[in-house]
Amino acid sequence: MPTLKIRATVSWFLAPLLLISVLPAWGADQSKDEQTIQNATAVLQALLDGKVVPSSLLVTANCILVLPGVKKFAVGVGGTGGRGPMTCRKGQNFTGDEWSAPAMYTIGGASAGLQVGGSSTDVVLLIMSPSAVNKVLQGKVKVGTDLTAAAGPSGATATGSVGGADILSYARTKGLFAGISLNGASLEPDSSADQRLYGKAVGAREIVLDNAVKATPAGQSLVSLLEKLGSMSRIYQFDKAIERLASYRFTPRAQCDCGKRGG
Repeated sequence: MPTLKIRATVSWFLAPLLLISVLPAWGADQSKDEQTIQNATAVLQALLDGKVVPSSLLVTANCILVLPGVKKFAVGVGGTGGRGPMTCRKGQNFTGDEWSAPAMYTIGGASAGLQVGGSSTDVVLLIMSPSAVNKVLQGKVKVGTDLTAAAGPSGATATGSVGGADILSYARTKGLFAGISLNGASLEPDSSADQRLYGKAVGAREIVLDNAVKATPAGQSLVSLLEKLGSMSRIYQFDKAIERLASYRFTPRAQCDCGKRGG
């Protein structure tokens, strides 16, 4: 009988741990996915309001991935965890002013740029090239290995340090945004969240490139916010045209002697 008592004691001890381990799976539902997108919209609004990112980058980013409340655990090498929506520009080579419904992504792995402990960090990633977008849509990718990444520059025109990186990353900790390094972190489509949001099995590529679904209410709020960048893009292009015009030097036409005829 002692053996039975030991088994019963072990069972009572393990039961709460088992319950804790499955709670996240039970708690995953569409309303929480919608809340994640709402949180992401608030993060992006704060980024825009703070004018941290140069406008030239915002209007040329192919896709934007927002990961609100990313945690870094003070265990081992410091694993990170979080998820959020990614939306991309429509149009050929991501040049349109309209944006797609969001596809959900997760971030994991190691990252020295995030705070350790119980605090969380809001992360915004600008994906700057079509080839980088294709890699992200294909499946799990590792930042720094499959994609080049750099801490995003700050200020109105501070773009000189970008250096052609696939991804530019920003993070907000304690209310302040700054560029950070995410080398070593991995990004992966969250197909389960996409299925909950859209009511069917649908891939990230179908969502952002094929327009296979309509944005949910929270997703539409995110899209509407990003489509403000359309007017920013037109203003930016107009300003650049004015700069080019101002720098153009008109050469006076040589005096014409058309009326003179040789004898």
